[in-house]
Amino acid sequence: MSYTELKREVYEANMQLHHRNLVLYTWGNVSQVDRERGVVAIKPSGVAYEDMKADDIVVVDLENNVVEGQMRPSSDTKTHTHLYRHFDNIGGVTHTHSTYATAWAQAQQPIPCLGTTHADYAYGPIPCTAVMTDEQIERDYEEETGVQITDCFKGKNPMETPMAIIAGHAPFTWGKDGAQSVYHAVILEEIAKMAYLTRTLKQDVQSLKQGIVDKHYLRKHGKNAYYGQS
Repeated sequence: MSYTELKREVYEANMQLHHRNLVLYTWGNVSQVDRERGVVAIKPSGVAYEDMKADDIVVVDLENNVVEGQMRPSSDTKTHTHLYRHFDNIGGVTHTHSTYATAWAQAQQPIPCLGTTHADYAYGPIPCTAVMTDEQIERDYEEETGVQITDCFKGKNPMETPMAIIAGHAPFTWGKDGAQSVYHAVILEEIAKMAYLTRTLKQDVQSLKQGIVDKHYLRKHGKNAYYGQS
């Protein structure tokens, strides 16, 4: 069974992180799931982007067993597969340590919806997870990172806000495939930067009123969306 096309798509999505300056050295990874075949393609662990080739992408099953590849998969693989097992409608996951989103994670604060740019892409605040407990750290750190995220989204649609920041760590984003998860990582970094600058200018700024949030989100994503070309 050939995974050539899946690996090519994941390679190209990973390289977008590099081209868009969202990663330094090896600080990030993108994966994409093929649900029909029950596999995930993901960046190899510790390989610099400028050295990576499409054939280096590693394919694992949803229980983290290597199916194809000569290298070890990303150390974050268990986080990715946890998200695929729990968020049925996602097809790609991105993890970065982009500067502004990571600053919010280190501050252990959700990113409030302060303006329409945010509302165009995320419905409400971008959540920050709880801090990982000592028991979780000892149990299985990378798997429990996924648990931190899915706990944040209990009772919520993860595609309405396709991004989260992990307290003390960094952001994860997701989408219909690897390319869209990278797109959301780019958007998240800009939203995080705008929110930081807004809070710097006015510390007590209030979240955008709900009616404007609804208008901007739903005109792009609602059943009667009218943004763009049909």
